[in-house]
Amino acid sequence: MKAEKPAPPHYHGHRQRLRARFLTGGLDSLQDYELLELLLTFAIPFSDVKPLAKRLISHFGSFAGVLDASFEELVKVMGLGEYSATLIRLVKGCAEYYLKEQAIQRRSIPSLPVLVDYCRTSLGGLKDEQFRVIFLNSQNEIIAEETIQEGTVDQTVVYPRKVLEAALKHKATGLILVHNHPSGKLTPSAADRELTRAIIQAAQPLAIVVHDHLIIAKQGYYSMAEHHLL
Repeated sequence: MKAEKPAPPHYHGHRQRLRARFLTGGLDSLQDYELLELLLTFAIPFSDVKPLAKRLISHFGSFAGVLDASFEELVKVMGLGEYSATLIRLVKGCAEYYLKEQAIQRRSIPSLPVLVDYCRTSLGGLKDEQFRVIFLNSQNEIIAEETIQEGTVDQTVVYPRKVLEAALKHKATGLILVHNHPSGKLTPSAADRELTRAIIQAAQPLAIVVHDHLIIAKQGYYSMAEHHLL
């Protein structure tokens, strides 16, 4: 008697359908867990990864939270191995690099929304505060970006001398200051305002102009230039 062929698993063909939906309808055709599910199929073969995708989003709070998670945090989630965690970190890195090319590695200053998109992707998900400076030449073209200080979740100590030394190193004549607020609060603190004033005052004798100070959070940004605080 001929043995019966085993029934295909319940998720048989699901991966192909997900890929087809993405290719024809783009991101809007998939829910957040389905996007993550499709991504995981490239690292986890022959398995139903929908429960894992939903578990990851539940664990980290959102799709963005999954991409913002560190490698060490990801591999602690049951069912997620090193290959999958590496793939997730790679996707986040590629997205950041793409936006950096759009915002930073072009000769002229991009529009503020493009610059903010890059800064939010790069800084918005960090758990600790980080202070960066974007350096401009006399034609207001971006010539470099540098992280000046990394701090704790509560504060970052940035000395104007560090900022000006970096500006002189890059032969910059203009600066855009950028730092993140992991708390999500967008309004500048008294320390933020004082630091900005101190850098402006220290830069003036060197004929270096501070064009803006951007505060970045997951849900938005605050421009001191837009609020006439420079």
